[in-house]
Amino acid sequence: MTATTTIRKPAPDVYAFWRDLENLPAFMAHLEQVRTTGDRTSHWSAGAPFGKDVEWDAEITDETPSERIAWRSTGEAAVPNAGTVWFVPAPDGVSTEVNVVLVYEIPGGAAGKAVAKYFGEEPHQQLDDDLRRLKQFLETGEVVRSDGAPWGKRARKEFPQHPAQPLSEAELEKGPDA
Repeated sequence: MTATTTIRKPAPDVYAFWRDLENLPAFMAHLEQVRTTGDRTSHWSAGAPFGKDVEWDAEITDETPSERIAWRSTGEAAVPNAGTVWFVPAPDGVSTEVNVVLVYEIPGGAAGKAVAKYFGEEPHQQLDDDLRRLKQFLETGEVVRSDGAPWGKRARKEFPQHPAQPLSEAELEKGPDA
C-alpha cells in the first residue's frame, strides 16, 4: 500500500514527530500503543477486526535523519509487516511531502482481507485516513472531530469507513429522496 500527504511543517519537524514512535497512536486509528524498547526497537499493540487485539515487536532497519525511516516486524508477529516513510521537502520551501509504503500480511489471506473489507476495515482507506489525521495533528495540534464522530477511535466501530463506490443501478433508480 502507498499513501502520500503534504504537511505544512518542515521535514525535520515531521520526521522528529514520527521518529518518536510513541506518538503514532495519536493519529493511527488502529494503534492502541507503541512502546519504545531500545534505540531501534519497539513493541506495538493494535485493535483488529472483531474486537481482537494483536501485538508485535518491530525494528528500524534503516534511517536517514529528517529524510527516511524503514522498519519491519520481528519474531512471530501476528501481522507480519514492513514499511518505509519518506519526508521530502515540498516545492513551497515550507511544507513536507510524507510518502508511506506499507506491506503486511492479513491473517487468513484473501479470505481474511475480504472479511475485513466487508466490515469496513479497508486498509488503503485506513492509511489515507491516518495520514489525514497526521496532517491535522501536526498543523493544528489536534485531530479534528465532527459532531457525528466526537469519540475518535471508539467511533470507528459505529462508523466503519471504506473507499467511495459508484452507486448501483438500483440506487440510481431510487434517486436522492429515496
